[in-house]
Amino acid sequence: MGRGKIEIKRIENATSRQVTFSKRRGGLLKKAHELSVLCDAQVALIIFSNTGKLLEYASSSMKEILGRYEKYHEGIQTRRVAQYDNDVMVQYWNHELLRMKQQIECSYQTQRHMMGEDLGILSLKELQHLEQHIDIGLSRVRARKDQILLEEINNLRRKERQWHEENEMLLRKLVRREEHKLQ
Repeated sequence: MGRGKIEIKRIENATSRQVTFSKRRGGLLKKAHELSVLCDAQVALIIFSNTGKLLEYASSSMKEILGRYEKYHEGIQTRRVAQYDNDVMVQYWNHELLRMKQQIECSYQTQRHMMGEDLGILSLKELQHLEQHIDIGLSRVRARKDQILLEEINNLRRKERQWHEENEMLLRKLVRREEHKLQ
């Protein structure tokens, strides 16, 4: 005995709608998991309920899958751009230029923050995060500086030994010459 077909339309009764949402959500998540396991597919599922609650499933990292989607989407757009006329190409490259300028400005802003400038716009949490980054960078700089100083000290000690040996050798030659003169 099978289930009867239902008409696919919005369920008016809020309680029935919520029960149906919960049951079908579970089924959808199960199907997404099965698809990823059976077919070795990368699956990402994002659901916002009518109350605004976020539900998500990812067979691997959601961030990784969304990044892959974005690259794919950009690749398709790039291929489409090649089909359009010059005006569209100019628009595309202007958009890319703007995006790169924003990225450069963001990098400059980060650099200014690292140099202790323009800190007034940062929140306490952002300042703490910046402090952690600076501490990590400072420890790396100190470690590299210490390594270079240690290498330099070792080189100077090696040179000192060489000069000491040369000095001893010259001293022995001098003593031999003096002895030879006296004879």
